Amino acid sequence: MLFSDALRLALRAVTAQRLRSFLTLLGIAVGIAAVILLTSIGEGIHRFVLGEFTQFGTNVITAVPGKTRTGGSPSGLPSSARPLSLEDARSLERLPNVVAVTPNVRGNAEVEGNGRTRRTLVYGVNANLPRIFRSTVQSGQFLPADDEGSARAFVVLGAKLKSELFGSENPLGQRLRIGGLHFRVIGVMAPKGQFLGIDLDDTAFIPTARAQELFNREGVDEINVAAEEGVPSAVVASAIRKRLIDRHGHEDFTIITQEEMLKTLSNILNVLTMAVGALGGISLLVGGVGIVTIMTIAVAERTGEIGLLVALGAPRRTILLLFLGEAVALSALGGFLGLLLGFGLAQAIHFALPALPVHTPLSFVLLAEAVAIAIGLAAGVLPARRAARLDPVEALRTE
Repeated sequence: MLFSDALRLALRAVTAQRLRSFLTLLGIAVGIAAVILLTSIGEGIHRFVLGEFTQFGTNVITAVPGKTRTGGSPSGLPSSARPLSLEDARSLERLPNVVAVTPNVRGNAEVEGNGRTRRTLVYGVNANLPRIFRSTVQSGQFLPADDEGSARAFVVLGAKLKSELFGSENPLGQRLRIGGLHFRVIGVMAPKGQFLGIDLDDTAFIPTARAQELFNREGVDEINVAAEEGVPSAVVASAIRKRLIDRHGHEDFTIITQEEMLKTLSNILNVLTMAVGALGGISLLVGGVGIVTIMTIAVAERTGEIGLLVALGAPRRTILLLFLGEAVALSALGGFLGLLLGFGLAQAIHFALPALPVHTPLSFVLLAEAVAIAIGLAAGVLPARRAARLDPVEALRTE
């Protein structure tokens, strides 16, 4: 039998029972649409979260006091861990492949200025912070490169903090009181938005030594290091670990690379995307059951036609391929309709809720259509084999 004849017979069989074929197509289409919609939302969230982290750069390495262990002594007992210091931070600046270093001290404090008071997050940093975390000064300047021990009492305001305290007025040169200390405003940061629930614009930046005095700290909360682009973070992290061990005598600190954090986070988000895609896949299984049912009914209804084809010399392989082709055609058409429906719903959600990230990769589209065809092929095997094994004499008797 010619391929064109086989294709015509398969299409005729599909169009002969329009309602039944439509319901079968609908089952596959809903499954594919569910997979496309859920994976689009999952992939969109994946990209959004990674984008939130990478806005601060991908070559940041952080050292924090205390050694993270899987086991060990119970928490709450006195620790012999030595706090990280300003001298530790200065020693890291001389390491190869290190671009910038900033010791970090943070805490909450009341900020008073222009007759207003606001409790906000205060960061103690140095002049390198914008370079490390890709921050931009909107007006004025950032903290100058003073020696930590004699840093001047300057403060740089986040965009929201400036708006809350000064409104549309120019805050540069104004004096503020943070806690019990007085500072002069020398700059305002460009808006940065929120990150993991922290409003980065509702912040004040002061010199690290001043923050230690303000919050009565001996050490620093962490040391942030920016490595050269193109240099593996592990290489720089190893040098930092060695330098701090030499200074402390043992490893009483933890090194965290942003590269490792992003890799772990990406793996978690990939599992999440696969999980929501699997939920949509349940609908595909239902559609596959529908194809099995419809094709089984079709074999029972067309027994006489099958007997006639075999009697006219059609090989059993041809009968098998005819029914498999019909099942694949149903699933492929259903998959195409599902792709249109899923993509349309994803874009509709994106337009209705711009804050909800939605992204549909081309690989997902091709994979979804391939899965639809594979389900049609798998679902049509048993009915097609049953049709091919019919005895022609018994099949003709049903006429």
